[in-house]
Amino acid sequence: MENFSLLYPENAERNLNTLSDEAINDLSVDFICDALTDDDYERNLIRRLMITVTDDEATIRYRCDVFEDFLRFPELRDNLSALVLKLADLRELERFQKDQDASSLWMLINRLREIDEYIACITAIKSTLEKLDIRSEGLRTLRDNVNEIYSSSGFPELKRDIDETLDKARRVKSITIGVNLDGLLRPKNAGVLSLNDAEFGDAGLMQRFMKFTDREDDIHSGTDVSGIKNYHVSTPSTSHVIIGSVQQNAANHNVHIETNDITGADPLSSALTKSVTNILKRTVKDIKSTLKKYINISGYALINLMPEIIFYIRWSELCEKIIASGMPMCKAEIVGGEKRYCSFKEIYNLKLAINKLHDIGLEIITNDVDFDDEHRIYILTGPNRGGKTIFTQAVGLVCLMAQWGVYVPCRSAILSPCDNIYTHFPADENMTVDLGRLGEESKRLSEIFSSASDRSLLLLNESLATTNVAEGLFIAKDVVKSMRYLGTRAVFNTHMHELARNLDELNDSVEGNSVVASIITGVHDGNRSFKISISPPQGVSYAKDIACKYGVTFEQIKSNIDSKHNK
Repeated sequence: MENFSLLYPENAERNLNTLSDEAINDLSVDFICDALTDDDYERNLIRRLMITVTDDEATIRYRCDVFEDFLRFPELRDNLSALVLKLADLRELERFQKDQDASSLWMLINRLREIDEYIACITAIKSTLEKLDIRSEGLRTLRDNVNEIYSSSGFPELKRDIDETLDKARRVKSITIGVNLDGLLRPKNAGVLSLNDAEFGDAGLMQRFMKFTDREDDIHSGTDVSGIKNYHVSTPSTSHVIIGSVQQNAANHNVHIETNDITGADPLSSALTKSVTNILKRTVKDIKSTLKKYINISGYALINLMPEIIFYIRWSELCEKIIASGMPMCKAEIVGGEKRYCSFKEIYNLKLAINKLHDIGLEIITNDVDFDDEHRIYILTGPNRGGKTIFTQAVGLVCLMAQWGVYVPCRSAILSPCDNIYTHFPADENMTVDLGRLGEESKRLSEIFSSASDRSLLLLNESLATTNVAEGLFIAKDVVKSMRYLGTRAVFNTHMHELARNLDELNDSVEGNSVVASIITGVHDGNRSFKISISPPQGVSYAKDIACKYGVTFEQIKSNIDSKHNK
């Protein structure tokens, strides 16, 4: 149970790659985390999981199945949400096993309450998993582990012992102390006579003592106090201990109370405090020894599942909302990584779907795209604000979400996992001071190619667009050739329409099995449709459509001029 995970199947290799800071920013990971939860603790847990990438096919399928169970059963999410709150309070429960110096009854009671909550957690999750039609390997294994913990840890007996102990503890209202005096009526040793279930209703100890000494017949003969037979000395196993003014001697097993001068300085209060504390320390130790025989430490591994449970719950809640808004989401089908294949039907950008939850009137355009042997590298061209960046980012998010195991923003999705996702979006001006914009962009591209493989996904957004056209085009062509030679999947959106021309010539110029193709964002009747299609770049046709819409073609302007002259 200690190594059990809802993110990794048993014995799976946990080989992870971490997204670069640029990819985290370019794919808006923090924006998505904010949409998942507004709790800082949960957000940090989820983010740590989301910035890592696994391309292990078995692991991804395992995650997809677990997530689907979370999505299918709101009751599971509700019950596990309550469990998470309890587990949050039990995060440091393992201290119970290490806390050998506990010396107070309140600490024992606190531990008992924690264990009582722990039992409630195990019982609740056992009940929830048993009555639902769980299909995923992960949650079925969790159910089996919880049943094993429940049956092997003696929970029914433990529950009864805790209830009885807590009941007894709640009934203790007062303690009867016995104090021996020396010839000068100074306290010399003390011990606990009894734990009582009622409070003393009389005056304090000193007033009672003065009443006893006021008349000789009020002094009791002997030490028999109302049938009390037990005299519980504190820490009798300690041979010689000095604590403040309290000294214990092994000879009489009593607490000896030292006084500093003949005036009878009275450290009684301190002595009694130490005496009671030591007695309770022994009581705590005895009860802890009894409880330990029940506690199966493997059950504490449930606490380690908190980040994973939170991850699945929050993603299920978000996906459920997006589906309810009318947008499609689906479980990705995972195929072999060697295929380097992707097929996304009605793909859209998750960020738009999140915004749609707050803007009901927002219209989202979906697209179809395939990465296969005929089209694996896309040069995307289109007008400003035509959806190029939104589409490029959408591809990255779908791949990333599928490999997290959650539903993806598509009608259907088939994916060969990526070993990592590399992005090259415009950099902050402050980052380009030393190298200049072209130098900084070139350096980042070099770093990407030094790490990327044929199973990676490269997303370039307006790369090399800040220099003059000739220089940018020269480097961009070499970058595209390098992607083809590497064999990677890629989207390169750009305003350099010339880059997307004569692609047959480019494909023939370098060996490789990633074919470069041109796709465009559509414009119809001067309006941007945001639809993607495989087509050669249209170049100035975009400007012509806009010019026609607003009546600024030469023919339209000439016609207007002529009509004015003819009036």
